[in-house]
Amino acid sequence: MIRADLADIPTYVPGKRLNNAVKLSSNEVATPPLTAAVQAMVAAAAGANRYPDMGAMALREALAGHLELDIAQLTVGCGSSALCQQLVQIAAGPGDEIIFPWRSFEAYPIFAQVVGATPVAVPLTEEGRHDLAAMAAAITERTRVIFLCNPNNPSGALISSAEFEDFMSKVPANVLVGLDEAYIEYVRSEDTPLAPEAIGRHPNLIGLRTFSKAYGLAGVRVGYAFGAPEIITALNKVAIPFAVNLVAQAGAVASLAAADELLERTDVIVEERERVATAVGARPSEANFIWLPTANAASIAAALIGENVLVRAFPEGLRVTVSTPAENDVFLAAWEKLNLSPQL
Repeated sequence: MIRADLADIPTYVPGKRLNNAVKLSSNEVATPPLTAAVQAMVAAAAGANRYPDMGAMALREALAGHLELDIAQLTVGCGSSALCQQLVQIAAGPGDEIIFPWRSFEAYPIFAQVVGATPVAVPLTEEGRHDLAAMAAAITERTRVIFLCNPNNPSGALISSAEFEDFMSKVPANVLVGLDEAYIEYVRSEDTPLAPEAIGRHPNLIGLRTFSKAYGLAGVRVGYAFGAPEIITALNKVAIPFAVNLVAQAGAVASLAAADELLERTDVIVEERERVATAVGARPSEANFIWLPTANAASIAAALIGENVLVRAFPEGLRVTVSTPAENDVFLAAWEKLNLSPQL
C-alpha cells in the first residue's frame, strides 16, 4: 500500500528537547514574540472557530509593502520549509534532479525524494561556503530545481553578490532557483544578494523567507515566497488549503509593523554572535548561530548535555544557536568548565 522508495527517505531530525536545559540546538529565539504580535495572536485566537483567510490577503498585502513587491508576486505557507517542498512539487518528478549545497538545510534531500526526484548534494568548500562553480557544473538536462541557502545553515557563510550573479548566468532559464533566506534578518554584510531585488533580474528565481527565526514565531509556522506571478500561482496550486492558520497570520502582520523592535532584537544577537564565536574559536557567521567544523561534534554535544546545554551535532561539525546574553553565558561557562575545544 505504501511507496517502496519511502523507506529510503531520511527522517527530518529536530533539535533535542530536555526540560530545564538551555536549548541552543534549533536556531530558535529565546525571547517571546514581539509584544504587538502576542496581542494580535491572542485576539485572533478568539475567532478560532472560523477558517482563516485562505488567501492570507492582509498578510500578503503587508508583505508586499514590506518588500516593495506586487501582491501577485507573493504567497505564504506553513513555514518556509513547506514552500521549499512546494517549489520542488511544481517542477520535479521521478527522474528529475534537485541540486543543493551540502551540508545545508537537512530537509533539501527529503523534499527531492518526496516527489521521486534525485537529490544532488554538492559539497561546501573547506571554508563552509557554497561551491557555486561545482553547483553550476552539476546542472544537467534533468535538473529542475536548485536551492541556495544564504546565509547557509549550518555554516553561517554568505554568497557574495558577484558570485551569485555569475552563478545565475550559468543556470538555464527553465531551472528554478530557490534562494532560501531564512536567516537574512541577521545579515549585516552589504555584499550579498537579496531576493526581493534579485527576482526582478532573474525570472526563474524564487525568494524564501520565514517568521520562525528573527520574528520568534516558530511555534505558529508561517513563511513566505516571492517571485514571478506564474510561479506563485503554481505554488498555490500544490499548497495545503488553509495552511497558514488564523493566529499565525495575525502574528505575522503585527510583527511586520514592529520593524524597529525587531531590529533591536537582531542587533543584540549580532553582538552576541561575535562574543560567542570569539570565545569558542568558531568561524564568522551571518546567522543566529555559530559553526565549529570538527569530527568530535557528537562527543562535545554529549558532554554539554551533562551541563544542561543542548547544541546540534552534525557529522561535519557543531552548530550552536546564539541566544540571549544570559543563555550564552551558561553555554560559555559549560564550555570553559569542560575545557572543550573543536579538536577534542
